[in-house]
Amino acid sequence: MDGGSDDDGGGDVSQVTVAELVQRARQGQPRAVARLISLVEGASPRLREVMAALAPLTGRAYVVGLTGPPGVGKSTTTSALVTAYRAAGRRVGVLAVDPSSPFSGGALLGDRVRMSEHAADPGVYIRSMATRGHLGGLAWAAPQAVRVLDAAGCDVILVETVGVGQSEVEIASQADTTVVLVAPGMGDGIQAAKAGILEVGDVFVVNKADREGADAAVRELHHMLGLGEARAPGDWRPSVVRSVATRGEGVEEVVEALEKHRAWLEERGELARRRVRRAAREVETIAVTALRERIADLGGDQRLAALAEQVATGGLDPYAAADRLVAAVAEAEGGGSGPSPTG
Repeated sequence: MDGGSDDDGGGDVSQVTVAELVQRARQGQPRAVARLISLVEGASPRLREVMAALAPLTGRAYVVGLTGPPGVGKSTTTSALVTAYRAAGRRVGVLAVDPSSPFSGGALLGDRVRMSEHAADPGVYIRSMATRGHLGGLAWAAPQAVRVLDAAGCDVILVETVGVGQSEVEIASQADTTVVLVAPGMGDGIQAAKAGILEVGDVFVVNKADREGADAAVRELHHMLGLGEARAPGDWRPSVVRSVATRGEGVEEVVEALEKHRAWLEERGELARRRVRRAAREVETIAVTALRERIADLGGDQRLAALAEQVATGGLDPYAAADRLVAAVAEAEGGGSGPSPTG
C-alpha cells in the first residue's frame, strides 16, 4: 500500500467524485489514498468537500510522532515499528515529513527508500511529504493527511519528522504520543534540553544502544527528566527505552511503552483532550490562512505596506494597524465576499 509518486499515477482526479475516492480509500486502495492526500497537499478547491466526507470516518487511529536529531535512526525505528505493528495485525500509515527539495519543492524520498521492505504490503501506506519551509518540521497539510489515513482504516499512524532542532516540538501538537529518539555519543541529552523536546516527549528511545555510551545516555535522560519534576500522583512519567533498530532489538519494548502510554491517555481522559487541542490548533491554522488569503484578495500587500510605513514612522501603533487591517477584511466580508475554497 505504498504511496508511490505524489499522485500515484492517479491521473485526472476531476473525473472521480470525492465520495468515490473516499469509498475506494476505505477499501484500502492505495491510489485513492494517494489522490486524497494529493488534494490535501495541493490545497485543491475540493479540499473542503474531502474534509467534510472524511470527518465522520475519523478518530479511530492512534497517532505516534517520532522526532529527534538527524542521524539518530528515526527512519530505521519507524520501519521496525511498522514491522512490529504488522505482526500484530494492525494496518499502518506512515507520513515521513522531509525537507523540501530546493529544486522541485517536493519531499525527498530517502525515508521511503529505507522503508522499501514494506512497499508490497497492502496493510502499509507510506507517504513522504514536504515541509515546504514550514517551521516545526511538519508539513502544513500533515494534520489533514493524518485524517485521510485515519479514514482509510489505518489503526496506527506514524508521523516521522525532520530533525531540525528547537522547532521539532511541534510534533507534540500533532500526535497522541510523542517519541523522542536519541543516540549515544551525540550529546543528545543536552541538545534535547536546549530544544525543549524533553517537555514534549512521552517515550524516549536511546537507539543504537549497542554503542559505547548507551548507559550514560540513559542515565542522563533519567536525570534530566527528573530535574524540576512537578508531576502530580498519577501523572505520566516518560519511559526511557533502549533499542538497536537495525537489528530489531528493543522494538517490542518500544511498542509496549507506547501501548502503556495509550492506556494511560484513555484511562485519564487525556487522549480526548489532546485530540480536542489538536483540532483547535488545526481550526486556528485554517482560519489564519483564510484571513491571509482575504487580505491578499483586498490588495493586502499595498494596504499592509501603507500601514507598516505608518508604524515604522511612529504615526500608528502596531495594534491599531492590525485592527484596521482586520476591519478592512470584516468590511469586505460584510459586502458579500464568500469564503475561499481552502479557507
